[in-house]
Amino acid sequence: MSRIDESTAFMPVRIAVLTVSDSRQMADDKSGQTLVDRIGAAGHHLADRKILPDERAMIAAQLRDWCADPAVDAIISTGGTGLTGRDVTVEAHRDVYEKEIDAFGTVFTIVSMQKIGTSAVQSRATAGVAQGTYLFALPGSPGACKDAWDEILCKQLDYRHRPCNFVEIMPRLDEHLRRK
Repeated sequence: MSRIDESTAFMPVRIAVLTVSDSRQMADDKSGQTLVDRIGAAGHHLADRKILPDERAMIAAQLRDWCADPAVDAIISTGGTGLTGRDVTVEAHRDVYEKEIDAFGTVFTIVSMQKIGTSAVQSRATAGVAQGTYLFALPGSPGACKDAWDEILCKQLDYRHRPCNFVEIMPRLDEHLRRK
């Protein structure tokens, strides 16, 4: 099973947080704050934080900007992953992805099933890679953000996690762009 290799040095990851909401402001953004708190507690760095409305083009543009920024290693968005007409975060993420991390949604569903039962089918959590940057789209509830971080992301974004993790392959994510 998974474990932390204490003989290996921790490597902090620079993570940007995007809350997608038509109604939230920084003062009442509980999901974004949940992520920010956990990112800091784990020893990672908050690279940036924003709130945007449920507008596909705006979300995709922000994701692209952060992917192009060498000071951002990973992006976690919260909100807009449901089934309503205004939920367009997944589509915006997929507009940006070079590769989708298919198993992320599956693992998130397994984690969610343990907490909320069959209601987990209403989430479209997704993840992918673009320009050497990881992108994760989480539901907009603080509980979902907590579950995704505590059960998946805190492990996969920890270089010491074994048998493997996202951080150890980070230098190779954009190798296709460097080939001649």
